[in-house]
Amino acid sequence: MIFQKLQEFRKSIYEYLGTGKDAVFEIMDAVLTSPSISSYVSLSMNPLFRRKWSSIYEGLRDSRPVRAKLMKLMVQELPTEEQPLLAGDNSVWLRPDAETLKERGFHHGKDESIDVGQSYSTLAWIPEASGSWALPIKHERISSFETPVSKAAFQLKQVTEQLSVRSLAVYDRGYGNASFVKATANIEADLLLRLASNRCVWGVPPVYSGRV
Repeated sequence: MIFQKLQEFRKSIYEYLGTGKDAVFEIMDAVLTSPSISSYVSLSMNPLFRRKWSSIYEGLRDSRPVRAKLMKLMVQELPTEEQPLLAGDNSVWLRPDAETLKERGFHHGKDESIDVGQSYSTLAWIPEASGSWALPIKHERISSFETPVSKAAFQLKQVTEQLSVRSLAVYDRGYGNASFVKATANIEADLLLRLASNRCVWGVPPVYSGRV
């Protein structure tokens, strides 16, 4: 029964991969079963990738996956007997030597240095209370027209609209601010945010007592 469900799930993913889906599907299997990935050529040597190494480049170039349907397919697999736990964050891929790469920006590198690259926003499902793995539901580049806060809020809205229950979403200190709270105010999700250690939180001042 579980094997049949897995087959149906993989078939649905295959149908949504767009042009070049045969090569892309084998690339996915190669990525999932490779202990480490040093280059695209190393992926082509995986036994599950049965094509010439150049098909990797052609498949990734030609593929136009139906992202909305793929996301909906994955969200539908999340168990809803309990409140789903989601986690969001952003990461940076430094590419200082890739001068022709589109929309590179300045980002913090190691030791607080500034370098050039691209940033990505990820929203993942945390399946168990103890463990170290997660299932990414949304993983997208943050364009030059977006910020980590606006991208994270948009991803959370997209995912929660497909859920039948209210989720709990946790975010690190980069999102523990008024901008993110306002951006997610109308989203059907409970938020658990980590505040930066130097952030000041002010409440409503008490009624003036008339004394200096």
